[in-house]
Amino acid sequence: MPPEADKKTATDDLDVRLVRTARDETGPADAPDSTSEQPRADVGPLSRMIGYALRRAQLAVFDEVIANFAEIDLRPAQFSVLVLLNHRPGLKQSDVAAALGIQRANFVVLFDGLERRGLARRTPAPNDRRSYALFLTDAGKAMLGRASELEAKHEARLDALLGEGGRERLLELLERVAKLR
Repeated sequence: MPPEADKKTATDDLDVRLVRTARDETGPADAPDSTSEQPRADVGPLSRMIGYALRRAQLAVFDEVIANFAEIDLRPAQFSVLVLLNHRPGLKQSDVAAALGIQRANFVVLFDGLERRGLARRTPAPNDRRSYALFLTDAGKAMLGRASELEAKHEARLDALLGEGGRERLLELLERVAKLR
């Protein structure tokens, strides 16, 4: 096992674990990708359940994102942090964690990894000495640029799959579903 693997923590691999856990329930990790023309197994009433369909779609999307980001050693949760800090530099740790739905303790470990790689930094918050304000470094901005190029290709693929107006409609529907929370 390479020495870098020893340095990874549970939250560094949070996205991969989520996909693997769900896959344990739905099929093997080396199952054909969603673009193959393999017939789907008959899952009976599950095929009409929104939660089941959402989970299958999430797995397909995350599989592709994880594969795309592998070349730059970035995970979806890390990408989300970079995007948010680029959009709103100086946010407090607790605000970033809350915005992304990550438990604070897990977020600290995730951010520590970004900081170790020189992609982000924390400084004491100006109005609250107990909190930290988070910022991207120049290396973090460069990483975000590369990751955004990869994500744009992925988004274009999804747009083609969804067709004209599909993106807006899907995002609108997902936003409605998210209000259950």
